[in-house]
Amino acid sequence: MSITKPSTFLSNSISTISGTVSNLNNELLEYVNPEKPTHDHSSQYYQRFFISKFNLGETAIEAKFSFPMKIADGDQVTVSGYPKGGAFQVLAYNNQTQQVASNENWVVLGLGALFFLAVAIGLLNSELVAEGALIPKVFCLGLL
Repeated sequence: MSITKPSTFLSNSISTISGTVSNLNNELLEYVNPEKPTHDHSSQYYQRFFISKFNLGETAIEAKFSFPMKIADGDQVTVSGYPKGGAFQVLAYNNQTQQVASNENWVVLGLGALFFLAVAIGLLNSELVAEGALIPKVFCLGLL
């Protein structure tokens, strides 16, 4: 196992860990849109997160992607991410055994975050803040 290339991304330190996958556990979290009609079972109303938890050497790894990771026990894997809550959160990975490299589409996620930031700034500059309304406070807390 090796940890290399630390850098700073906002306030978190991004680093890379390499090693052999052990204790692989895959989970699927599925959320339903509460505004979805109850009689419609179309998959477009579901939000799915694929969570892979495993160890690389002595380091606990947790990866949450919108697609399943292509890894298995015994694979040689390099992951990039940051430590969070006792586990290493994966942003991207490279499986040397299966010759697969992948990451989440961070450009689209970043554009979505910028949109919500613009709405939050608009709410903070509105008369709702002067009136002490709850909506701007709840929205801004949701961004944390």
